[in-house]
Amino acid sequence: TLTSGKKKLQKPSGKRRNLGENHSMEGSLSQGRTPLATAGLIPSWLKGSVLRMGPGLFKVGGEPLNHLFDGQAMIHKFDLQNGGVTYHRRFIRTDAYVRAVTENRVVITEFGTAAYPDPCRNIFSRFFTYFRGIEVTDNCMVNIYPVGEDFYAVTETNFITKVDPDSLETLEKVDLCKYLSVNGVTAHPHTDPDGTVYNIGNCFGKNMSLAYNIVKIPPAQEGDSERLKPSYVHSFGMTENHFVFVEQPVKINLLKFLSTWFHLASKDPAGYMSSHKFRTSAFNIFHHINAYEDDSFIVVDLCTWKGFDFVYNYLYLANLKQEWEEVKKAALRAPQPEVRRYVLPLDIHKEEPGKNLVSLSYTTATAVLHTDGTVWLEPEVLFSGPRLAFEFPQINYSRCSGKKYSFAYGLGLNHFIPDRIVKLDVQSRESRAWREDGCYPSEPLFVPTPGARDEDDGVLLSIVVKPGAERPAFLLLLDAVELTELARAEVDAVIPVTLHGVYRPATSDPDREDP
Repeated sequence: TLTSGKKKLQKPSGKRRNLGENHSMEGSLSQGRTPLATAGLIPSWLKGSVLRMGPGLFKVGGEPLNHLFDGQAMIHKFDLQNGGVTYHRRFIRTDAYVRAVTENRVVITEFGTAAYPDPCRNIFSRFFTYFRGIEVTDNCMVNIYPVGEDFYAVTETNFITKVDPDSLETLEKVDLCKYLSVNGVTAHPHTDPDGTVYNIGNCFGKNMSLAYNIVKIPPAQEGDSERLKPSYVHSFGMTENHFVFVEQPVKINLLKFLSTWFHLASKDPAGYMSSHKFRTSAFNIFHHINAYEDDSFIVVDLCTWKGFDFVYNYLYLANLKQEWEEVKKAALRAPQPEVRRYVLPLDIHKEEPGKNLVSLSYTTATAVLHTDGTVWLEPEVLFSGPRLAFEFPQINYSRCSGKKYSFAYGLGLNHFIPDRIVKLDVQSRESRAWREDGCYPSEPLFVPTPGARDEDDGVLLSIVVKPGAERPAFLLLLDAVELTELARAEVDAVIPVTLHGVYRPATSDPDREDP
């Protein structure tokens, strides 16, 4: 286990902290908070910070970084206080960033950019470090999340980076391998109401074996799989009593398999539930929406992409820089996205093969026991449109995580272009969207209204890019019920794409200044 607490770590040396301070697009925005022009009315109760991670540097020494997820990590912060908004950003001083800027070249292999012309150092090379000694990137540009009072920027390797959520200073690089039996963890942990953090990671063990380990990080105090073929893991599901892990047919060695596997583990006592295997037709998955228990079933809602083809292959920057019609043509070859609901029965030892085991009245998802002991799952499709994806999902997490729920919010990708914010009613299967011409939003963060009685009573926060505008980006505030605009705060600077982030409520001292 890891621990977190109030102890302050020493900040890095001045040389590392200041290196590249004015490099690329960071400029003066790294020096302090910039007040923003605001239109509309920001709710008086909304006092806190939006912290977002994404790529901020796409070329080093004339060398391009090839993939959307290769750009060096930049953290963005919008502070909301007393009806006003300020903006602040910094590069994370990872080893990948510092060495790249120092040597003026790509030094560490990233997701889709090789530091050296070695075909073996591909998109999955980081998983093999235990055996092959390949240097793994610490470019933590995917997400940021709290562990106790600390905040960590993360990717999907064994390295996480502690940052100061006020000043955005880089504090410490942490190698999880020194504390946990993992070679990498997902970028989407889960948190219990008591502050316990859970994650899942790959682990290479003795005799060339592979396991998926569940990591538990307690709050501060006053299973077998295919050998050497770990699945790509980006997120997982958690109910009140179980973990749900989807082992998809995207393997390190890129072999194609006929089906996708669901694995269950219990939380207390901790253990892998191996009495029956759950499988379904092949799909890609990056984001779980929610999972919950109902009667003797586990309901799992997922953002899926049909088939074997790895969706990230379509996010190379060379592809995305093509003309719109070319992007659409490429998207036609990509897997079809769908929001799917799967139902996993827990009590199946008395059932006969060939029978649908799902008896929940509100879903058409099925689970059929086969004579070999496996349970074949067929989903219910909750959302689908021609080349229209519902991705980067969010829910009212504090109220609904691991519980039956009604609403999910997501980013609408039209042929991989994020051009809308979508609200999905998973009970009625109805949806509504916010769109504006020439605007490209990011993952919407849901913040509940204090004391709210309804699940969707709150606001959505999204960073929107508007290329060519006088102010080419803005923080958008939407009413989460109707998806109508409440306010926007415009940024007089280009903001690159951001992937994931968190909303951090203000401290008890609303007038405290950043250090």
